[in-house]
Amino acid sequence: MFRPELFILGCGSATPTTYRNPTAQLLRFESADVLIDCGEGTQMQLLKHKLKSSRIHSIFISHLHGDHYLGLQGLLSSMHLLGRKQALHLYGPAALFKLLDLQFELSETDLRYSLVYHAIDCESKQHIAELEGFDVYTFPLNHRIPCFGFQFIEKPKGGNLRMDRVAQYRIPVSEFKNIKAGGDFITANQSIIPNSLLIKPAPAPVSYAYCSDTAYDEAVIKAVQGTTWLYHEATFLHELKNRAIETFHSTALEAALAAKSAHVERLIIGHFSSRYRETELLEMEAKSVFPNTQAAYDGLKVILDA
Repeated sequence: MFRPELFILGCGSATPTTYRNPTAQLLRFESADVLIDCGEGTQMQLLKHKLKSSRIHSIFISHLHGDHYLGLQGLLSSMHLLGRKQALHLYGPAALFKLLDLQFELSETDLRYSLVYHAIDCESKQHIAELEGFDVYTFPLNHRIPCFGFQFIEKPKGGNLRMDRVAQYRIPVSEFKNIKAGGDFITANQSIIPNSLLIKPAPAPVSYAYCSDTAYDEAVIKAVQGTTWLYHEATFLHELKNRAIETFHSTALEAALAAKSAHVERLIIGHFSSRYRETELLEMEAKSVFPNTQAAYDGLKVILDA
């Protein structure tokens, strides 16, 4: 059974480097993809990793700092030039849509496809979309300007019929619906075949939460409570905590504390300051509090299983 896949296209922070791209992620579902943030160079990263922009159904922009959205105009224009016809859903601060409309107006661009705007403005966690069997939520982060996180929560799925048992017990098609609903099968000689022998359980539902730019905050921890996979920014080592406070960012240690307090299963840290060419020390600092931590890198692919 297909499981969602996460591609890290960029995990750097605001200052450009030659070894790390600005923030962008692609979340792959079975029949469509979503893009989360779109820093400069995102469309080149899509090309590099052979990810088709035509599969992108929705784009989620966390906030209007350039390292999270300045690649968007170019990507939208390329989709136009490539002949896209399918509507594209765009979630983000309302001011983003003003920026885009002005750019399209000044460049006299009339897109071949529809851009469907969904403005985000919330003071607490709220449901904003449903995609491929996932509910999508947004919640406020603690940053210098309005900034929002996103959480994707898979809906529980029913199990699949074990076709070997269907053949073994000669189960007619007319019984499939009842068995999938949890019923047992009664044979012609009145033997009861329990449902547990006939159904292969579906994988446990998975969830993914994305916290881009945020200071350590109990409200954010509450919003991501119990998520399977958490991406949390870790711009600095904890020795630069004062700098993190000043810029409304988190340290690797604080990202790990957030993961531990939220009782998540796995943590990915990213949004690294350009002062860190290597990320081993950041990962080690986080693992000292939350061992199941991985430092992101451009090109990382993760299968989001439970």
